[in-house]
Amino acid sequence: MSRLLSLPCLALALLQPVAALAAAPCSGHQLLPKPRPQTSCLDLKPQIFVSPDQRTIASVLAVDVSLNATPDMESRVVMRSSAGATLSSKDYSSPNGTNGYYVLNAKWSPDSQFFAYSMMSSGGHSPWSFPIAVYSLKSNQFASISDMIAGSPTLSGAFTFSAPHTLNASTWRAPGDLDHRVPVSVDLATAFDKLASPSK
Repeated sequence: MSRLLSLPCLALALLQPVAALAAAPCSGHQLLPKPRPQTSCLDLKPQIFVSPDQRTIASVLAVDVSLNATPDMESRVVMRSSAGATLSSKDYSSPNGTNGYYVLNAKWSPDSQFFAYSMMSSGGHSPWSFPIAVYSLKSNQFASISDMIAGSPTLSGAFTFSAPHTLNASTWRAPGDLDHRVPVSVDLATAFDKLASPSK
């Protein structure tokens, strides 16, 4: 009898971890009130961005560092050819999962030569700043838009492209003036040529 009575208990014990895994949030860039299970969110898929000419693929992967946050709280960007060769990558994770960045918006330039993406802080530091980074296919390097506009920050996660490769964003009118944004446009080909050594 005791053996028969133990079967429902055993089933309940097996179902509880499954329910916990199912309930664990795996997206949304959220800090969690309690750690999610160690084996949660194992089937995450990257965001895929194919260049207009179909020759290059950018993947934005969730870097699952902290169980106290959803796995997408920090990102890694990987550039590959359409044949599958890895060209370069950039990791925006931090050792504890709360001092890095996650990709907010991303898109290719119309001429397929540049992949740009804006980011947000994973830990809430500098919430007014939305860094924008760019990958150059020609130089196979990553660089910050801030480095192309005399160190000024970009203040919005939204940006656009004008053909063939001019990126349009916003920055402050004067250093420290967060209330008055001004538009800024960067010809990425010219900007990369001017950078002595873009950050890798």
